[in-house]
Amino acid sequence: MALGQNGSGSSLQSICYERGSLRLLDQRRLPLETVYLDVRDVKDGWNAIRDMVVRGAPAIAISAALALAVEVYNIGSFNGTSGDAASFLVKKLEYLVSSRPTAVNLSDAATKLELVVSKAAATAVEAKPVFEAYIEAAETMLEDDVTSNKAIGSHGASCIRSQSKGSKRLSVLTHCNTGSLATAGYGTALGVIRSLHAEGVLEMAFCTETRPFNQGSRLTAFELVHDKIPATLIADSAAAALMKAGRVNAVIVGADRVAANGDTANKIGTYSLALCASHHGVPFYVAAPVTSIDLSLSSGDQIVIEERSPKELLHSRGGLGEQVAASGISVWNPAFDVTPAKLITAIVTEKGVIIKTGIDSFNIKAFLQNAPGICSD
Repeated sequence: MALGQNGSGSSLQSICYERGSLRLLDQRRLPLETVYLDVRDVKDGWNAIRDMVVRGAPAIAISAALALAVEVYNIGSFNGTSGDAASFLVKKLEYLVSSRPTAVNLSDAATKLELVVSKAAATAVEAKPVFEAYIEAAETMLEDDVTSNKAIGSHGASCIRSQSKGSKRLSVLTHCNTGSLATAGYGTALGVIRSLHAEGVLEMAFCTETRPFNQGSRLTAFELVHDKIPATLIADSAAAALMKAGRVNAVIVGADRVAANGDTANKIGTYSLALCASHHGVPFYVAAPVTSIDLSLSSGDQIVIEERSPKELLHSRGGLGEQVAASGISVWNPAFDVTPAKLITAIVTEKGVIIKTGIDSFNIKAFLQNAPGICSD
């Protein structure tokens, strides 16, 4: 069984999977080299996620799930019952979740897969049916993500067009990488930009370089050029000037975690963009699948922010190149920041667009329960 990563035939393919085999595009080497790494087991998967071979909340979750699927498929003999198989899988999933704690998609995927495993174990005697159920569930996640992303793109494009105050051609600013390289295919925030381009209304996509790991300049710019979407790269610090010049109709970013009130964790620098957008009257949208929503957190104050290696600031190319900063300098390198809900215009999901119920917050729980008045299709 072979499953393509993007489902579109033209977007970049970062996750190459067929049953028993997983290769991940090493995104640290882009845009100068295209190198795929073989992932044979959960240890390879953990290292690939932690070392930023693969990044982007949806892609992290799917890569983790598939890494375990590959290990299970190639496990050979397993001496144990269905309960032993379930315990084995749960421990492996717990290990994978530890690779990137901020991205709720990973823990959400693990929880869902644990339920599949538990259900299979309850009705089986031997280990094999439990392993088979896990593999099929992981593969379904890969397929479903592409469908989800295309729905996000459609909903987001419609929302931005409806709130664009009559502008026929729109210029949109995005941050970090939220495209085919950050998902199973098509993308979330970049998927919205793809949809706007497909509808013939995109004037220009502006992308930030996204320091210090340069996901914007290395990855988003690469995707935009690859797909022949009109695009311009800017320094992170140029965003305010761009907005002041009236060259941005909307900002659209992704999310690694969304709290119950709509506070959102995303790549470091997102909060600054939201503040700039608010000051200049530019709508600020977040695009993310519902798997990024964490109702256990009442606000963004409870989101755990991962801190990355000082090398990403001290050395060029996000820590991969030569030293560029003075030896002995202290470094603070948070990977994410939290944007308060009051700065967010709307949250775009595959199920629709969540609109505010008040000035400062969203009622995410009511949205998930399909309550009227907070969702725009």
